[in-house]
Amino acid sequence: QVRLVESGGGLVQAGGSLRLSCAGSGRPVNRDNMAWFRQAPGKEREFVAAIRWNGLMSDYGRSVQGRFSISRNNAKNTAYLQMDSLKPEDTAVYYCAVDFSDRPPRTRWDDYDYWGPGTQVTVSS
Repeated sequence: QVRLVESGGGLVQAGGSLRLSCAGSGRPVNRDNMAWFRQAPGKEREFVAAIRWNGLMSDYGRSVQGRFSISRNNAKNTAYLQMDSLKPEDTAVYYCAVDFSDRPPRTRWDDYDYWGPGTQVTVSS
């Protein structure tokens, strides 16, 4: 079983940056795809970014393309989400997730097997 814990969330002004981390423990995740999703109050969970286990393929949600960047360090069992040019509409709880299947990165939340508890990101205008 794997345990995921997100960190790095907080309050930032519009135009600022944050870097989220997702640390895995228990079962290693260095051979599994990982992703970030987010959910704002009253809205559905939204795909943000995903990365292949080897870091050679990634995908982004349309609303964050060009502003966010996903990466990973398999030696540390950790994935990252660099968020730049933040906007108030980026305000949400951000979750990381792992997909144990051997497929290209997925964008549907129900394709993922384990989730972290989430970290709050608030962007003020």
